[in-house]
Amino acid sequence: MEVRSTYKYARISPFKVREVTREIQGLPVSAALDVLAFTPKKAAFLIGKTLKSAVANAENNANLKADGLVVKEAVVGEGPTFRRIMARARGSASRILKRTSHIRIVLSDEIAIETRETRKAKRKAEEKAAKTDEAGKEAGPKAEKKASKKKKAARK
Repeated sequence: MEVRSTYKYARISPFKVREVTREIQGLPVSAALDVLAFTPKKAAFLIGKTLKSAVANAENNANLKADGLVVKEAVVGEGPTFRRIMARARGSASRILKRTSHIRIVLSDEIAIETRETRKAKRKAEEKAAKTDEAGKEAGPKAEKKASKKKKAARK
């Protein structure tokens, strides 16, 4: 099941927030919160707030456990831009763009949580399968030669 949370009109540029959201996509919730806690950026605080809100939504509204949740997607969209004016030389003015962003986080319990141990076990299984395939290929040509010799002997 998917649970989502949105932080609208955050007073930060979407470009700055996307840098942090890329780091947490695909991580379990506990790991994502750890990453955000040790990221020294304003965006990390805002994303952490949104992530905690999504976890609370999952626990209270969908009756899900926080342990089994994974950050399926963390998307940042552009909000409205506030236009301000700054005085310049000779009585002219220039425009200052104060950008806002909408942060959306989607959590899911359908994605399997991948830990270091599961990755290691998966790699070992792949290596083992590769070795057996190589052994089978080596035995294959030898077995074919023996079979062809037997056929020739049978013809004679």
